[in-house]
Amino acid sequence: MDGLGHRLRASLRLKRSRGGSRQDNLREAAKEPERAPEHCLSTFAGGQHFFEYLFVVSLKKKSSGHDYEPTITYQFPKRENLLRGQQEEEERLLSAIPLFCFPDGNEWAPLTEYPRETFSFVLTNVDGSRKIGYCRRLLPAGRGPRLPKVYCIISCIGCFGLFSKILDEVEKRHQISVAVIYPFMQGLREAAFPAPGKTVTLKSFIPDSGTEFISLTRPLDSHLEHVDFRSLLRCLRFEQILQIFASAVLERRIIFLAEDLSTLSQCIHAAAALLYPFSWAHTYIPVVPESLLDTVCCPTPFMVGVQMRFQQQVMDSPMEEVLLVNLCEGTFLMSVGDEKDILPPKLQDDILESLGQGINEFETASEQLNEHVSGPFVQFFVKTVGHYASYIKREANGQGRFQERAFYKALTSKTNRRFVKKFVKTQLFSLFIQEAEKSKHPPAGYFQQKILEYEEQKKQKKSREKTVK
Repeated sequence: MDGLGHRLRASLRLKRSRGGSRQDNLREAAKEPERAPEHCLSTFAGGQHFFEYLFVVSLKKKSSGHDYEPTITYQFPKRENLLRGQQEEEERLLSAIPLFCFPDGNEWAPLTEYPRETFSFVLTNVDGSRKIGYCRRLLPAGRGPRLPKVYCIISCIGCFGLFSKILDEVEKRHQISVAVIYPFMQGLREAAFPAPGKTVTLKSFIPDSGTEFISLTRPLDSHLEHVDFRSLLRCLRFEQILQIFASAVLERRIIFLAEDLSTLSQCIHAAAALLYPFSWAHTYIPVVPESLLDTVCCPTPFMVGVQMRFQQQVMDSPMEEVLLVNLCEGTFLMSVGDEKDILPPKLQDDILESLGQGINEFETASEQLNEHVSGPFVQFFVKTVGHYASYIKREANGQGRFQERAFYKALTSKTNRRFVKKFVKTQLFSLFIQEAEKSKHPPAGYFQQKILEYEEQKKQKKSREKTVK
């Protein structure tokens, strides 16, 4: 195993073995996708920098043997433009990025054809904060056999559609000259990240083409801008997606298998996004590099993606209570066996019915499709835990204290209450309620909006029932 793999695994072990309770150790292991966070993958108000770094990672033949080693061959901004603290952070990034850009291992050969892939990875700092690597892997322009390379943008912002468009522009300029990338990325770095629904326009000059204006627009509904559910829907049935959601809600170990990097990263981000407004706070690796495959043996919760070529290694690994999802075949290769019984039956039926209504109308409109898929899962949490704010008792200093027992006893449905009694013990819920306890202002945002809409619907229903009587 190479030294880089050892260093990265050592970093994971350090985070898991820090002092404190088991829950504290889990919290340190990795926080993300969506709101600890992916990573983290949060709802950004705008005004931040788009990105921190741009790298080009190429394959270079090792001095001994026939293997290739991924190496950073270009970076922006340059080292001399960074402060000392930034240089130390850069060193940490530099040691990890090549491995995640080429997670397939070192056995490559020059190619004449290679399908372009767009994927992402997540880097977790010791403090739990996360950075996202947006990657485009392809064959560079040229004739004859050649090796693929990766354009990688590092950012703390989760907005996959936007960064895919930025990678298109980087790729276009790199075919001309590396020097043409610099002014474009400099202009992007100086631009403020737009607020939801807003557009930023960049002016860029390209030799032989003249000045171009590039418009980058954020979705208006920003809580889903880091995800695209289409790959997940292509690979799995609604019932299977519901079982993955149920496993994630109870913070189990979930492994996704797929041939290509794009499918892996898109599906794992989509699975994590179903947990909104809660955030997966455990180990989260959209594409596991070959040298880190022993991650699947971890006894703690994780959500990881593994390329199909490593399926046998995964199957031969000692694992307990794992949901192993084959995205290529749309099957579960391993499961605990109770995935269909975790969620209340009535609420499961509600989700499946909502998902099936008019799904074909959204095949090309990703924003509407995202809302259609996410909506029933948000409603699930509205119906089960949407009353949480009423059970946070405020003290004189404004600090809140969550009344757990009264909270779940308030549910009239026995099946809902049985589920919630388990859910309140998870780190998903604990982190969410800790933030609510600390907040001295009324909750706001998309989830609260849906709670208010649901409460209003219940009031109207009661009013109608009284009228009928």
